[in-house]
Amino acid sequence: MDINLRQAIHSNVSGNSAKELEETIIDAIESGEEKMLPGLGVLFEMYWKEANEQDKQEVLSQLEKAVQ
Repeated sequence: MDINLRQAIHSNVSGNSAKELEETIIDAIESGEEKMLPGLGVLFEMYWKEANEQDKQEVLSQLEKAVQ
């Protein structure tokens, strides 16, 4: 069985509102289940591909603070 995880996750969130995406992210974090991590990674990848350089630098700055 050949499953493309990125496509499956994209399909699952396609058309979701900001509120629905927020709920998905919060649920993934609060559940603490490692199986949710790939989905968060795909969401981040989707964001990163669409972000402008200023947005990327802001995210990187926030991540740098978070890992300190």
